Amino acid sequence: MGFGSYDESEQENQNLDSDIDESASVDTEEHAHRGEVDYEIDASNDELLDKLKDIKSE
Repeated sequence: MGFGSYDESEQENQNLDSDIDESASVDTEEHAHRGEVDYEIDASNDELLDKLKDIKSE
């Protein structure tokens, strides 16, 4: 079997539950935010890269 192969018997024995419980669904628009975010970076690129190196070395 090569990369990406699968056991065909497992594929055939899958049971799909088509009964969807609407009360268990997630409202994706419930916490949707519209607007803009502005921020200032007081550090130079070199300072930020140095900080990243320090974080990665910990």
